[in-house]
Amino acid sequence: MIRCVFRRRILLSLTVLALAIETAQAQSPSVVDPNLSVRTVVSGLNQPTTMAFIGTGDIFVLEKATGRVRRVVQGVIQGNVLDLAVNSNSERGLLGIALHPDFPRNPGVYLYWTESTTNADSAVAAEVPLLGNRVDRFVWNGSSLAFDRNLIRLRAFQADAGQPLRGNHNGGVIKFGFDRKLYIFIGDNGRRGQLQNLPNGPFGPGMPDDQFGGPQPDNAHLTGVVLRLNDDGSSPSDNPFFAAGASMGGEVGANIQKIFAYGLRNSFGMDFDPESGNLWLEQNGDDSFSELNLVEPGMNGGWVQIQGPVSRLSQFKAIETSPARDPCIGGAYFGLQQIRWPPTLIADTPEDALSRLFMLPGAHYSDPEFSWKFEVAPAGIGFMNGRALGPQYDGDLFMGGARTFLENGHLFHFNLTGNRRKIGVDDPRLEDRVADNTCKFDITESESLLFGRNFGVGTDIQTGPNGNLFVVSLSNGAIYEIFRNH
Repeated sequence: MIRCVFRRRILLSLTVLALAIETAQAQSPSVVDPNLSVRTVVSGLNQPTTMAFIGTGDIFVLEKATGRVRRVVQGVIQGNVLDLAVNSNSERGLLGIALHPDFPRNPGVYLYWTESTTNADSAVAAEVPLLGNRVDRFVWNGSSLAFDRNLIRLRAFQADAGQPLRGNHNGGVIKFGFDRKLYIFIGDNGRRGQLQNLPNGPFGPGMPDDQFGGPQPDNAHLTGVVLRLNDDGSSPSDNPFFAAGASMGGEVGANIQKIFAYGLRNSFGMDFDPESGNLWLEQNGDDSFSELNLVEPGMNGGWVQIQGPVSRLSQFKAIETSPARDPCIGGAYFGLQQIRWPPTLIADTPEDALSRLFMLPGAHYSDPEFSWKFEVAPAGIGFMNGRALGPQYDGDLFMGGARTFLENGHLFHFNLTGNRRKIGVDDPRLEDRVADNTCKFDITESESLLFGRNFGVGTDIQTGPNGNLFVVSLSNGAIYEIFRNH
C-alpha cells in the first residue's frame, strides 16, 4: 500500500480500507424504508469489487487482491473460473467486468485488471509494468474463462523524484452502453498533463514532464478519461474526438480518437440510465467536492483546475490549501495528492480557471449535477431498473461509499427529474445541488439522500435478473440483496 508519507490520507486505498475496518461490521446492513429489507446473498469473499449476472442466482464475482473470478450459484461459491496474477497495491487489482451485449450467444467477458510482473499475485508497488492496467477479452465456455485478446493497456503508476511510487487512481469500471460500445474509466493515476488540463504539463513550457514523456496523451499518459471502444478494441468513428485525432495522427492522435470524456480525477462508479441511456459517473475529490456527473460526449470535467461547480472555485482552493486539520476525522488538508502541481496554483476566479482548460476541438466543460463541499468518498453507483422495490424507486440512482466513516458504509439515493438530466431534491438546502457539509464524511445537507447504513465499502450496485437491488461490499466480503418485504 502506497501512502504519501507527508500526507497521511491519500483518499481511497481500498486494500487498506478493507483491513482497517474488519472490526467495524457488528451491525447488519439496513435501509431506511420500512417496506424494504436486506439479506446476504453470499459471504466469505475476499475483497470483492464487482459482479456480473450470467443468470438468475448465477453470478461472476471479482476479487481485488486474489485475481480470482469466482462463480456464485444460489448463494454458494462454486469455485474459480479464472485466476489472474494481479498487482493489488493501493487501488490496483482485479477491478471491472462487463459481459458482451449478446452474452451468452457471444461469450465475451471483458475484465479490467492490473498485471503483476512476477507471474504471481503481488502487493509490491514496483512489481507492475508501466502499462499495467489492462482490459482483456475472455471467452466463457460454461466452466471457465479463457484469454482471447487484449483491447488496451493503460498506465499503472506515477513515479516522481523524492516521492514514493504511487499505485492509486486506477479507476477500473467498465460497462457496455446501450449503443453496444465498451466504456472504460481510468483515473488520473497521479498524472498532471494535458488530460488533467495542464497543456504544458505540470512545470510549464519546455520543461520535462516526467521520465516517461508527456504531457500529450500518448500511451503512457492516457489517464483521467472515459474511453469508448468497439467490442474488438478499435475506436468508433462517431467518438467525439475521432476527427481531431485523425488530423493529428500518430500515437497521440490514435489515443485521442478513443476518448469520450476527460479532465476527470478518479471514480469507482459508472452506470447507464436505463431510461435515457445517458452515462453517469461519480467522481472522488481529494478533500473537497465529491461529484455526481452526467457525462456527455466530449465533456471536459475540469480537473485539476476545477473540482465541484466552477462557481465554488474559491471554496475548492481554500479547502485544498488549508493547513487546518479536519474536525471530523483529524487528518490535515493541503496537497491535491501531488507536489508536482500544488493547490496554491489553482486559479482565483472561475473565469481564469475556465480559460486555463485544455480544450480539444469540440470539447465542452460541464459542472457536476450534484456535489458535496467536503469529500464523502463515493464508490459504486447503479440504477434501479424496474418496480420490484416499489414504483417510487423505478429508474432511481443509488451510490455506495468508499469509506465507512459515514454510517459505517452509506447508500445514497437520488431520483432524476422528468428529463433524466437533473437530480431531484426534497430538501430546500439542496436547491443549488451542493450539499454544504461541514467536513469530510459529514452528512449535513444530504440527510434526505440517505437510503442505507452498514453496507461497508460498497463498490458495485446493480439491478439483478429478479428485479431486486444488489450491492457488493468489498470490506464485508459479501453481496447483499435489497428486496420488498411485503
